[in-house]
Amino acid sequence: MGLPPQDHYPLLHADFRWHVPATFNISQVCASRWSRDRDRVAIVYEDESGASSVTRYRELDRDANRLANALRALGIRRGDRVAVVLPQRPEAAIADLAILRLGAIAMPLSILFGPDALAFRLTDSGARAALIDAQVVENCRAARPDTLEHFIVVAAPDCPAEPRAGELAWTAVLARASERFTTVDTLAGDPGVLIYTSGTTGPPKGALIPHRALIGNLPGFVASQNWFPRADDVFWSPADWAWTGGLMDALLPSLYFGKSIVAYRGRFSAERAYDLLARHRVTNSFLFPTALKMMMRADPEPRRRHRLALRALMSAGESVGETLFDWCRSGLGLTVNEMYGQTEVNYIVGNSAERWPARAGSIGRPYPGHRVAVIDEEGAPAAPGVVGEVAIHRRDRHGHPDPIFFLGYWRNPQASADKFTGDWCRTGDLASADADGYLWYRGRSDDLFKAAGYRIGPGEIENCLLQHPAVVNVAVVPKPDAERGNVVKAYVVLAAGHNPAPGLAAELQEHVRGKLAPYEYPKEIEFIEALPMTTTGKVQRRVLRLQEEERARARNVKQMGTG
Repeated sequence: MGLPPQDHYPLLHADFRWHVPATFNISQVCASRWSRDRDRVAIVYEDESGASSVTRYRELDRDANRLANALRALGIRRGDRVAVVLPQRPEAAIADLAILRLGAIAMPLSILFGPDALAFRLTDSGARAALIDAQVVENCRAARPDTLEHFIVVAAPDCPAEPRAGELAWTAVLARASERFTTVDTLAGDPGVLIYTSGTTGPPKGALIPHRALIGNLPGFVASQNWFPRADDVFWSPADWAWTGGLMDALLPSLYFGKSIVAYRGRFSAERAYDLLARHRVTNSFLFPTALKMMMRADPEPRRRHRLALRALMSAGESVGETLFDWCRSGLGLTVNEMYGQTEVNYIVGNSAERWPARAGSIGRPYPGHRVAVIDEEGAPAAPGVVGEVAIHRRDRHGHPDPIFFLGYWRNPQASADKFTGDWCRTGDLASADADGYLWYRGRSDDLFKAAGYRIGPGEIENCLLQHPAVVNVAVVPKPDAERGNVVKAYVVLAAGHNPAPGLAAELQEHVRGKLAPYEYPKEIEFIEALPMTTTGKVQRRVLRLQEEERARARNVKQMGTG
């Protein structure tokens, strides 16, 4: 694999300075400034049906102008919230850019949301308009609150737009609007995007993101993509553009640098991923660990069958772990750059394999421009090796404001205040830092549990189990136990060709027992077809934890009834 990269990290971090203009609009820097180049390609689109299209920057800018004029004619003004319920497709990018250049607030929502999830977000945000994919229009109609004044339907494959009374068709709206529009002069700190986080407790909270946050994302994006952009760079990620990972880690940075991004509408599969990567000569990608696991199991040696052009790969959302880290090197021919961030403060920690050495299992070091530490309950930095909460300071190492921060939670000042201890923004994620500043993820603070007096984090046990060839995915949770408080339980999804035969559970237990501490091996293993996942590809351990608590209550009731 050649010599390890030289460690440029100390110099990069020491020399970095933020340059944030007073006025800044995401839409202007992501479309308008590239529109004079008539042939520059912005989005290459295709879907499962075989339909495809190419959208150039001049077309992206023109249609964003049309939609901005149309929304203004409907009465949408600066600060109004506009929902975008669209999958990866050119219209989603057009919608976001149009809303932003109008000075309004774009609120991307996943097409996977059901009526209840949509209704909560539409109502809580007070959205005045929504742009909706025709394939999910019925869910949106069922969720539509009285406050939602304008309902624009975008035709989908095999599903033409057929607006009802009180609704509009995308094509009709754009057809009668002017192509000329002057972007509103927004301050860098003005709100631009409202993204609802899927909290582990209570209802989702809307994180209000300013325009300047895109600038805050760029150092991490450039570094994690091995100094993006280069002349022939093409980006693709299956990450939904309705989420931070797809919007801020893929779509908007690609457009900011005037490069092409591949948009695919359809279900993810390993074979489809390899096909898209090879056929479009994708050089840069963001793939969740869940996606990488599927690809690794489907084809451990993909370069034998596919002509891949990948030069950089970022992964985030769950821990990559040593197994996937090693496979990316052997199977894909590159070092995966694991990254860490969250909606409120995105792209703050990670790796850049060409600029500083990666360490298998580490989420990396704070990216240039960000002052990140592991802190204790009082807000003091923890000693190396000691587990604490990952936190980021409002100011960088030079004392300058960091533009990465969200503005606060929508109409929830108490939750906004609770996010901070002084100038430290708490992430709710646990990690330890080594002497060289590398962070080692230990899980969500609410995923940790105690078993027989020992503090257990699921990540290390899950990574260990994933090293076994029979395991394709796993989640570790506490199972209530009368004597020990909890015992360690693993929910395991088996790889193709493996069955839950007698003795396999014992084999997996012994596999962990031989590699980790004795108290960490799972006392119980349950084989299931699939783990509960969020729409962003994260394992929902909380669902399994609540299931175990409910089962424990049922056992107690049964025992009381027979006692």
